[in-house]
Amino acid sequence: MMKISELLSKIDLNLENKSADIEHIINGVYASDLLSDVMGFAKHGELWVTLQTHKNVAAIAGLKDLSGVIIVGNNKPDKEMLEKCTEDGIPVFTTNLSTYQVCGELYVILNQ
Repeated sequence: MMKISELLSKIDLNLENKSADIEHIINGVYASDLLSDVMGFAKHGELWVTLQTHKNVAAIAGLKDLSGVIIVGNNKPDKEMLEKCTEDGIPVFTTNLSTYQVCGELYVILNQ
């Protein structure tokens, strides 16, 4: 297991809400752009990799108690999403990497 703060030195991610708690433990990774899929199958403590950027992402991340959200493809969270994630203490990251690249890197990093 690894803390998000440790992960940040190993992969190219930009923390969008600087006040978020980055000491969450990462229990795994869930990659999906289908919100109902994440609601049904993501597990507590996982990082969610997605290209979705709207406020419903914050609601689901909070509901599932995810350790953070990584937005891929150089997309940026909308204002409402970022505000709600910040309020709920959910770190939001952006990257120019694709879902495939992020998941590949996370797999290697988290399985060392």
